[in-house]
Amino acid sequence: MKDKRVRYRTESPKETVGLGVTLGRLLQAGDLIVLTGELGCGKTWFTKGIALGVGVSPHEVVTSPSFALMNEYEGLCTLFHMDVYRLETPEDFLDTGLDECFDGRGIVVMEWGDKWPEILPECRLNVIFSMLGEQSRELLMTGEDPRVIEILEGLRNQALE
Repeated sequence: MKDKRVRYRTESPKETVGLGVTLGRLLQAGDLIVLTGELGCGKTWFTKGIALGVGVSPHEVVTSPSFALMNEYEGLCTLFHMDVYRLETPEDFLDTGLDECFDGRGIVVMEWGDKWPEILPECRLNVIFSMLGEQSRELLMTGEDPRVIEILEGLRNQALE
């Protein structure tokens, strides 16, 4: 049985971005990444790395979509970066139409998606951020789906940026 968990520790935003780049290179259209952790724990830094890994121009400014709800970036495929922190209920999320991004035409990175796991596709990589210190973070990546396990195995086999 393949391991369904991978744990990383980063010591700076640069390392968090680098881990995101490594993950981004393994992703393809249809993948969903759900980021969980308190405010300021590095979710957006990690997403900046994923964007670079999927071929978004390094000149593109990747920012948290806290008020826009979603930012869209073009790379090797479309990257949909969502932040659902301000939404109150699953119905609020569904009313926005953001769930249409789960149709497989791009990669979805969703901050705060753990609020309503029942409305998310089963095939998702969960990344839980824990703050260990001012700059130090632990990222626990988990998932059950065979595609997610394939991604986790790919991470184990990649040298980090």
